[in-house]
Amino acid sequence: MSQKYLVRILLVAAGAAAVFFGYQYWQSLQLSLPDGIASGNGRIEAKLVDVAAKEPLRVKEILVDEGALVEPDQILVRLDTATLESELAEAQANVASTQERQAVINSSIVKRKSEVELAVIELERARKLLADAAGSQQDYDRRNTDLQVSKAAVEEEEAKLRTLQQEIEVAQAKVATIQTRIDDATLKSPVRGRVLYRLTEVGEVLAAGGKALTLVNLEDIYMEIFLPSEQAAKVKIGADARLTVDHAPGRAAAGYVSFVSPEAQFTPKQVETRSERDKLMFRVKIQVPEELVDSYIERIKTGVRGVGYVKTDESAVWPDWLQNLLVPPGKPNDAAQPIPLLRKDLTVTDSKDPVAVEEGKSADVTSQPETP
Repeated sequence: MSQKYLVRILLVAAGAAAVFFGYQYWQSLQLSLPDGIASGNGRIEAKLVDVAAKEPLRVKEILVDEGALVEPDQILVRLDTATLESELAEAQANVASTQERQAVINSSIVKRKSEVELAVIELERARKLLADAAGSQQDYDRRNTDLQVSKAAVEEEEAKLRTLQQEIEVAQAKVATIQTRIDDATLKSPVRGRVLYRLTEVGEVLAAGGKALTLVNLEDIYMEIFLPSEQAAKVKIGADARLTVDHAPGRAAAGYVSFVSPEAQFTPKQVETRSERDKLMFRVKIQVPEELVDSYIERIKTGVRGVGYVKTDESAVWPDWLQNLLVPPGKPNDAAQPIPLLRKDLTVTDSKDPVAVEEGKSADVTSQPETP
């Protein structure tokens, strides 16, 4: 190989390297973030919800399979309630029997009150006869005693009625309790989600608290990123945010910051030097609005990797490549509005943001406590 040919190869290689690194540099400029915006790697996440039995019963029917999309209050599993239904029938018969006894006592009270009315009339007649010297004191005293006995009989029957009414209430409460147990044997979805695991089969007996299904809660979609202490201290609850996923880098989804961890991670708490404190990382949760989740519910998959972006300065402007937003179908892209700083599920308080306190700063916006 001649020296001239070797020089040509080196020149071509140098030119290709220059073009490659130049393109990389240009691309990095295109994707660079302006001041006031921080980013971190994360993945699409959602909470898991277990559908479990309240008491030990046999599985009678499973109505969904893994991967099925379910709605709130949709029936997912039915448990065998034959034993409970027998107990319910017995309890209902007890209520009916007690109510019959109540009807008998009510009739007895009516009879006893009629006897009291008659005793009052006879006592008044005996009093007049005694006043006219046409009757005896003995007859008057006997009539008076009959009246008192009749009144006591009424009070006795009324006491029995009160006791019986309490028995009816207890029997009805037992019926309601058994009916609740039967209702609890029909397992329903508490959320809108997707079946992740089917943990039992028809014919198996679930223990109390035994899990039948595990759901992915699609009503609560978010991404968690980690930011260094200096950036996390500037992030406010409700701050505007953006999400991108690796398989669709040209589109972004609007979100908002719903949580900033009050505790640092990745370094021990006892490290207090400034250089080591700079390595502290705080978890930041970016929530995806429900409207957007509902529109793309069939395409949402948890675990998808991506990048989350948050504003540390409200006046910062999103770069062009983060303004190509996903919007609900039928809504023009230019109609996508930034998420407001405060949402209906956020609360303004006078408390200090825990991350800002870590950095010796204060914030005037915080969120409600995160659900565990």
